[in-house]
Amino acid sequence: MAFEDQTAAVILERMLDASPPDIDKRQGSVTYDLTAPAAIEIERAYVELDVVLAAGFADTTSGQWLDMRAKEYGLTRKPAVKSIGLLTFSGEDGTVIPAGTVTSTGGENPVYFVTKAPGTIAGGSVTVAAEAQEGGANGNVMAGEIDTLLGDLAGVVTVTNADFFEGGVDAESDASLLARYFERARRPATSGNANQYRQWALEVPGVSDAKVYPIWSGPGTVKVVLLDDDKTAPDSTIIEAVQNYIDPTKDGTGQGVAPVGAICTVAGAVEVPINISVKVTLASGATVDEVKAQIEAGVKAYLESLAFVDPLVRVTRIANAILDIPNVIDYENLLVNGAYANVQIADGEVAVLGDVVVTT
Repeated sequence: MAFEDQTAAVILERMLDASPPDIDKRQGSVTYDLTAPAAIEIERAYVELDVVLAAGFADTTSGQWLDMRAKEYGLTRKPAVKSIGLLTFSGEDGTVIPAGTVTSTGGENPVYFVTKAPGTIAGGSVTVAAEAQEGGANGNVMAGEIDTLLGDLAGVVTVTNADFFEGGVDAESDASLLARYFERARRPATSGNANQYRQWALEVPGVSDAKVYPIWSGPGTVKVVLLDDDKTAPDSTIIEAVQNYIDPTKDGTGQGVAPVGAICTVAGAVEVPINISVKVTLASGATVDEVKAQIEAGVKAYLESLAFVDPLVRVTRIANAILDIPNVIDYENLLVNGAYANVQIADGEVAVLGDVVVTT
């Protein structure tokens, strides 16, 4: 039910009609002046009723109200996860790097990282474990990006990360939580069936989809193949987290959520790069670099829509993504993985954007 027709004017008229007929109800009268403000407030109450009505249904609610609906099925929003890695400090031997030392990347929007254990420089350097100060995918930084030291050690020692930090995951979005809600409601999971393994995998932060292969290597074996939030193969920390949650020992003892007797193996999807080369005719003022970036964004979105849904990468859809760019007048010599042909993706694989070469 909607309440758009319950305006202040309609409510006021109804209130005046319900008043005794022998009193003055004209504008400016006591009765009119007393009921008009109330009509305005009642109109606002009807507006809020529409909001409350929408908040009561899973597919029209959001935020904390969606959390409350999800809890009815035992679901909770997956929290943000901090990225982890190693930091190398260089300086004078004997310098102590306390636990909790804060470092960051450079730039206008730095990402902060904190050491998890103390260390002492010996032989010119020391490497200690660290994690992002806050959870989120922005903590997944490349090697060498962490170069700033904060606090008392600034100017005394230097810091860098020889390898990338990984495992950072954003808090689960409303869309993802709603999808899991419908997954739980529409695909009953019980007694360790395939649906239940899929739902267990989806409960781990960083997992957006999963395929389950029962009896994949003989009786009692199950394989779960994962996709991350970008519809690509998850990093090792996410795969390990799912493995530890479902079946950490992989020996059938049931020490995870998997039932006794089941041996579960968790793996990431095998990535299949989709390499594209194309010659384009550009509109006046357009540059190859900006058009290349738009092609990459369009094709990436298309490939994400296919992940674990459609095994065929269609060259015509890639051509459409190119022609949908306003600055592209026409194209020729389009090649996808070296040919003008569709690409078949095998079961357990996922198509990801590879190299994109754009010429004019």
